Amino acid sequence: MPASDEQQPIEYGLYTAQDATEMARLLGEVFSRRDPPAVAVGLTPVEFAAFVGLFCPKAAVEGLTIVARHAGTRELVGALLTEDSASALPDGMDQLSPKFEPIFDILGQLDTEYRADRPVRPGEALHLFLLGVAESVAGRGVAQHLVSTCLEHGVRQGYQRAVTEATNTVSRHIFRKLGFTDRVRRSYLTHHFAGRAVFASIAEQGGPILMDKLLAS
Repeated sequence: MPASDEQQPIEYGLYTAQDATEMARLLGEVFSRRDPPAVAVGLTPVEFAAFVGLFCPKAAVEGLTIVARHAGTRELVGALLTEDSASALPDGMDQLSPKFEPIFDILGQLDTEYRADRPVRPGEALHLFLLGVAESVAGRGVAQHLVSTCLEHGVRQGYQRAVTEATNTVSRHIFRKLGFTDRVRRSYLTHHFAGRAVFASIAEQGGPILMDKLLAS
């Protein structure tokens, strides 16, 4: 009989172009259902998957993204979409659902403030962008292992720093546990976009925090 999800070993490896459809689907489902900002603005799995899809070609070229699969079934059960912090946004961002605009606004404020006195050069800083894990492997430490694997790989590639935006209490806990430090924060309660308190419904989550970590060589 096949092993249950709880028994199957999980393997971690670099993203390849063949992972694009699975990763976009997984992250689309996870973020639209569980990430507070995405839930607050009503993004659907398909809309979020379209966003992920824009970054897939770059992920294949840069070789920084980590995926997790069941060793037996090869089902993709986790992903950490990672990019070089100095790389440009992909084409097509203007074609995404307008629901993304408040999210881009609040996270963009974090990034602008953080970069004000920290110039970013190619090959220097990892941007741990989207971290998602399937519910079937919840509680098995997959998210934490994805992050640690990503950081180890980044060090081997010569990266000196890692940066992320933690948008909820769970991700903040994971990143702090792995040595990330809070740098810049915003409030879901007080943030307004186009005159509306778009994120008031998720005020209990506090707000997004930009965090970073120096990487030991």
